Amino acid sequence: MVLPRQTCGLFTHTIFYKEYPGGPQELDKSIQGGELFLTILLNPISIFMTHLSNYGNDRLGLYTFVNLASFVQSWTNLKLQTLRPIQLAHKYFELFPEQKDPLWQNPCDDRRHRDIWSRDKTCGHLPKFLVIGPQKTGTTALYLFLLMHPSIISNLPNPKTFEEVQFFNGNNYHKGIDWYMNFFPTPLNITADVLFEKSASYFHSEDAPKRAASLIPKAKIITILIDPSDRAYSWYQHQRSHEDSTALKFNFYEVIASNDGAPSELKGLQKKCLIPGWYAVHIERWLKYFPSSQLLIIDGQQLRSDPAATMDGVQKFLSVAPHYNYSDALTFDPQKGFWCQLLDGGKIKCLGKSKGRKYPPMDQESRAFLSNYYRDHNVELSKLLHRLGQPLPSWLRQELQKLR
Repeated sequence: MVLPRQTCGLFTHTIFYKEYPGGPQELDKSIQGGELFLTILLNPISIFMTHLSNYGNDRLGLYTFVNLASFVQSWTNLKLQTLRPIQLAHKYFELFPEQKDPLWQNPCDDRRHRDIWSRDKTCGHLPKFLVIGPQKTGTTALYLFLLMHPSIISNLPNPKTFEEVQFFNGNNYHKGIDWYMNFFPTPLNITADVLFEKSASYFHSEDAPKRAASLIPKAKIITILIDPSDRAYSWYQHQRSHEDSTALKFNFYEVIASNDGAPSELKGLQKKCLIPGWYAVHIERWLKYFPSSQLLIIDGQQLRSDPAATMDGVQKFLSVAPHYNYSDALTFDPQKGFWCQLLDGGKIKCLGKSKGRKYPPMDQESRAFLSNYYRDHNVELSKLLHRLGQPLPSWLRQELQKLR
């Protein structure tokens, strides 16, 4: 359980009444109707942290809270009570059950938080932008292209999830921001270097947008969209390649068309195939917490066919310098079927064997089912993109033409 705590204006160095910052009258003003009094008045449960040094010398810890309790009793009808920490935690979450999940904020955004934060820590370890997915749209290719830029730096690998930290969307979030920041190296140039992370499961997460906006509200957000039908099929094939028992047992059409009475494992795979393709729904959720000026939507088809042009747009969106010429740094590998990094001496560096995997084309029955399934979602996406003033991806224009 993580409880919110209030600040009382006492720090490790605050040990003498006459040397209180701003003079002793500032402390008394806070107690007698000021910030500390209002904290008690406006919060049904207040939790304060003081330091051992506050109970030596002039004993400002005792002075502050004895006088605060006296002032509250004299000037209000409030009844003050206290409980042991665990009991207090249970009581707090009975009153505020929606706060059981913590919401980490940027400690550098509030002077009071900066003052009590360790001097060994820096908010320079937080990312400036996120690649949020969705999965199976080309996020790994984009990730590798970004790493080619001399000023763009990714997180360190996660032992369990490889290049993805997966902080904002799951239980890793409860490990706290120190755990998160430890994944990011210290930038050599704090003003020019740009940290980022790519976690493709953020896109359709219900929690990730709110959590990300709380910690890194100025971060830019990048998403890649391909035909949701192709994305669903790619995810199914991805699961088969990893020998998922459900994907091996059922064909693609059986997965996507399964009804409510289907086995739970089949419904689970169906959701992972279909729900990330509700593009407008998920983008609207991100736009609830981030302004549209901080969102870049990449056409996945263009990323695959002309990555240099796509990366020019990405660099402009990120305002990153220097400008990197991807036209000279990428080459198409006809055997792989996609673009690779051109190294010194004519050598090339491509995505791993698991990427660009060949599999049979989607059957027509499944294609027709998904075209109908995603019809309304695609229409809503087109309306959203028009509202944002963003161009329609080529695949979306093709899908909309089928409706005419």
